[in-house]
Amino acid sequence: MDALELVLLYDYYGGLLTQRMQECFELRYNQDLSLSEIGQILGISRQGVHDNLSRAEALLRNMEQKTGCVRRDQSCRQAAREILSLAGRLRSDPQADIAELTGKIIQIAEELEE
Repeated sequence: MDALELVLLYDYYGGLLTQRMQECFELRYNQDLSLSEIGQILGISRQGVHDNLSRAEALLRNMEQKTGCVRRDQSCRQAAREILSLAGRLRSDPQADIAELTGKIIQIAEELEE
């Protein structure tokens, strides 16, 4: 899992981490500090920083695996983009097959409800 995915998970589930895990995570991923630099700031060893980050990352991944909130949100955003695209085609193309596009829009909207 790359840093961008971890930051996204942190945005959703970061409040579930301990204060120390949050501090380590924010310094590592938001300020891009090294483990040694974080250790100096927090007054803990480099290994302590590593352990806190490892536990935080595992907890974030576990929460997403159990709840799927990020995955569902991304799916909803993608569906909304598709709905907007289809609606734009309806508005701008007088020759568009309105029944076909309307059916697609309804199908996507129904998927969002699930």
